[in-house]
Amino acid sequence: MKTQTPSPAPAKAAAPKKKSGGLNPALVIPVLLLIGILTYIFVFGDGSHFQEGDNTKEPLPGDYFGTVYKGGFIVPILFTCFLTVLVFSIERFITIGRANGTGSIDDFVRKVKSLLDRNEVAAAIQECDKQKGSIGNVVKTALLKYQQLSTDTQLDKEQKLVALQKEVEEATTLELPMLEKNLTIIATLASVSTLIALLGTVLGMIRAFAAMGATGQPDTGALSTGISEALVNTALGIGTAAIATIMYSYFTSRIDVLTYNIDEIGLSIQQNFAAHY
Repeated sequence: MKTQTPSPAPAKAAAPKKKSGGLNPALVIPVLLLIGILTYIFVFGDGSHFQEGDNTKEPLPGDYFGTVYKGGFIVPILFTCFLTVLVFSIERFITIGRANGTGSIDDFVRKVKSLLDRNEVAAAIQECDKQKGSIGNVVKTALLKYQQLSTDTQLDKEQKLVALQKEVEEATTLELPMLEKNLTIIATLASVSTLIALLGTVLGMIRAFAAMGATGQPDTGALSTGISEALVNTALGIGTAAIATIMYSYFTSRIDVLTYNIDEIGLSIQQNFAAHY
């Protein structure tokens, strides 16, 4: 009796490669710290901002660079926090902008759903190639699996739907880390900057009151230096924390919109498969 050779299982649809794009914090932050220190010493601490050209003396009236320099050694740390928020915010703008792909996401979702309603899977895949964003990558992976399962004779309908759902989830899992990378740094700086500023404020006030207690009478020069240090650190820390909080909220909202669209079109793909097969 002739033995029938089992047909090979259909090849699994290729999932998008996990992306590791984005700046490396371990390299970027030390560079930004160095820039912060050099800026503090050679820009804010330049003698042209101080009386008699000496940065140990009081800053010139109305010279903000000299005033910032008097904030003390906490200033370059806070300036580094600000630069870090700025650099990683720009990086997220670029990365999430690329993830949106070309054209309107809403138009893309509507077009793909319309094509799937007519069971034009190949045309939907072509739309994914044109879109080129994260949604396009996920949807294309799901549609390739869709095509594979449509000709599969070994699985029943329920198994096919489970396999299709799993494919969408895996593709989404590979895309989202690229979008969320470095957001933790921005979120951390939103709170840490305030604490560093509070430390600078406390140190400034300690200096101010120590100047009063040293002689038993107010020393206006030392007192003003201490208060200046406290206020400069407070302003820098609060400003950096505010920017970081706004940027984090903005980026997470954009990622949530992308995730919602992926979930919406993924559900549509499963419903269309159930209706046609």
